Amino acid sequence: MESELGVEERLTSPSDAQDTQPGELLIPEETYLTSGVHIGTQQKSASMRRFVFKVRFDGLHVLDIRETDRRIRIAAKFLASFPPDQVLAVSQRQYGQKPVKVFAKTTGAVSFSERFVPGCLTNPNLEEYYEPKALLVTDPATDQQALSEAVSIGIPVVGLCDVNNETRHVDLVIPANNKGRVALATVYWLLAREVIRSRSGPEAPYELSIEDFQAAL
Repeated sequence: MESELGVEERLTSPSDAQDTQPGELLIPEETYLTSGVHIGTQQKSASMRRFVFKVRFDGLHVLDIRETDRRIRIAAKFLASFPPDQVLAVSQRQYGQKPVKVFAKTTGAVSFSERFVPGCLTNPNLEEYYEPKALLVTDPATDQQALSEAVSIGIPVVGLCDVNNETRHVDLVIPANNKGRVALATVYWLLAREVIRSRSGPEAPYELSIEDFQAAL
């Protein structure tokens, strides 16, 4: 499997790195901010340092929204390059389970939410055995079993990574708050929209709202 920087370099050639004019975001900046997509943790891993915009007075690290936005575009284009049912999305986090399910239903991907059965990517004798071509994880830490199996079979991993995550085995990082209910709904809503648009064009219909992706309290 390629390193995170290897995949990043391959996907972000000078012609592909920016699909829009400088300063233009996929959604209003206010939507990112009110959903808390940019709010990280107090702990910071060395591999996530480059995505930090600043540190708040309370010690929370703030992620660079423009880099999050840029990488959602890249990740969507990358995931859209695979047959829909060969993309696997997983979440062990409670607030990530509904967003993952709705993302999968909307884009045609497969979702394993709640408990990930060990060996389902590596043991053909299991009833749950499945052979994806790409993996999307909500949190590399809580989805460690799926991540480990993806590494062992050599498929690329796209991961939502908070400031405290280690990214060593994540091929393409989407820096984002991967713990908040609204933050996760916003990222998956936007990622699903961009996957659909990557496949069908920028005018492809998309009627879902962020609220459709939100887990119940």
